[in-house]
Amino acid sequence: MSMMDRIKLNVSNLDLYYGEKQALKKINMDIKANKVTAFIGPSGCGKSTFLRTLNRMNDLIDNVKIEGTVEVDGEDIYKNSDVINLRTKIGMVFQKPNLFPMSIYDNVAYGPRIHGIKDKKILNKIVEESLKSAAIWEEVKDRLKSSALGLSGGQQQRVCIARTIAMKPDVILMDEPTSALDPISTAKIEDLIFELKKDYTIIIVTHNMQQAARISDETGFFLNGELIEYNNTKDIFTVPVDKRTEDYITGRFG
Repeated sequence: MSMMDRIKLNVSNLDLYYGEKQALKKINMDIKANKVTAFIGPSGCGKSTFLRTLNRMNDLIDNVKIEGTVEVDGEDIYKNSDVINLRTKIGMVFQKPNLFPMSIYDNVAYGPRIHGIKDKKILNKIVEESLKSAAIWEEVKDRLKSSALGLSGGQQQRVCIARTIAMKPDVILMDEPTSALDPISTAKIEDLIFELKKDYTIIIVTHNMQQAARISDETGFFLNGELIEYNNTKDIFTVPVDKRTEDYITGRFG
């Protein structure tokens, strides 16, 4: 297998139940390193639930039962109990920017500080590099001490991405990261995602099929808790194998 197609995450026979209700059914998927993988499907199809199994965010919900395996670099994340370390390695960006009510600098430095980094020079470097990687440095470099909540929505979302990058993750999960943003901010985030895959494995849930087609390398289509089809994005959108995939992407339902 070439370096180009190294498997970063391997999901095998994954079932997830909320109480008695089965929300994910026998999901099998290999996610490649340094690619953008998109999950699409109608509301309630399981795509966000599945995304949250990849860094054990569903552990925070009562009455959830998970069967099957999720391996990151060959290690089963449900057998390894160090969830804090896992969520450092697999960062997450949410639908709405969720910055802390503190300065831009302190938001980005928050994770490194929690992990014991106190040296001002090192923190300065992490903050600058992270904001640069998130394509927001030029807009905020003169106001790092100002409240992050004074930024526009699109800027806040890029600072959220910088905050995630500051933890030096391997994988970045994004749950509809542009759904609350205007078209110009959305385009900036999409350009950024394209840049970030050089250094990170990106997994994105999106309602926007055009977005999936524009930015992803691989696409998985979910319906009623099942992964119906998973392939390279071009094939999913031009020659889908399953009739249900075709019906969804041509707008017959969803």
